[in-house]
Amino acid sequence: MGVVENSKLTVVGAGSVGASLAYAALIRGSARHVALYDVNTAKVDAEVLDLAHGTPFVGSSTIAGGDDLAVVEGSHVVVITAGAKQEPGQSRLDLAGTNVRILEDLLPKLLERAPDAIYMLVTNPCDVLTVAAQKISGLPSDRVFSSGTVLDTARLRWLLAKRAGVATSSVHAHIVGEHGDTEFPLWSSANVGTVPILEWAHGQGFRREELDQIAAEVRDAAYRIIQGKGATNHAIGLSGARIVEALLGDESAVLPVSAVLGGVHGVDGVALSVPSIVNSSGVTPLGETPFSDEERRKLHESADALRASIASLGI
Repeated sequence: MGVVENSKLTVVGAGSVGASLAYAALIRGSARHVALYDVNTAKVDAEVLDLAHGTPFVGSSTIAGGDDLAVVEGSHVVVITAGAKQEPGQSRLDLAGTNVRILEDLLPKLLERAPDAIYMLVTNPCDVLTVAAQKISGLPSDRVFSSGTVLDTARLRWLLAKRAGVATSSVHAHIVGEHGDTEFPLWSSANVGTVPILEWAHGQGFRREELDQIAAEVRDAAYRIIQGKGATNHAIGLSGARIVEALLGDESAVLPVSAVLGGVHGVDGVALSVPSIVNSSGVTPLGETPFSDEERRKLHESADALRASIASLGI
């Protein structure tokens, strides 16, 4: 896509994910103006300077930023990557509590500076934090959501395409539910080109056992990457930039982002990823997406797991 004229993206958090997302947005031309904000002055100033030195190679996008919240003003989209990292021995629930408290302090300040922006969370656990962010901000669910399983879906399509010997753009499949251990693929509507996944006959075809193994590999991919290099950042940066493009470009692209659902697929009051229309108005979950009985059961199990986490945190 080309740079959307006068569009502004602010990335909150200059850690590995935030810096990678800003970098991806500059290279892809996701926004005309990219801003990076962080309370760590030395870190954010260094990242902005490093990115600025590369702008002669990326077309017309600009980069600015710093530790002053004024950099957020005029944003059309604000992406929140800031948050505590999971420490050894710390549970995901403990991490969620810490990051909810960060949101309680940060979100009102961001809304003062960019009241009309669309807000996307990348900080984990993103589904729990999306519920918290909506309650803290008072924004409608179409204007505050998380990146959800967009990256998980990309991982799935990459693995299926590699196995089938086709381009990733020819694989149509989604990971839905929690961005985490209870996520699952919608095999009932997955296709390679025009062929249902279980009917794909080129090469060895796909067996259900193999598909289950691929789904497990997708679910556990982040653990493998973190074990090797300490964090996942490049792919989430690219997927975040892609979502930003759908918002700023008013694309009405269908992406599995996570917003608080209001009765969609029988789920209410929790944020789960389902295929959703993403455009300049925000996100609209597609309630007409077909689910098999087994997939609907798994979606409700994912919702129950999230409700338990939300209740434990008192959100």
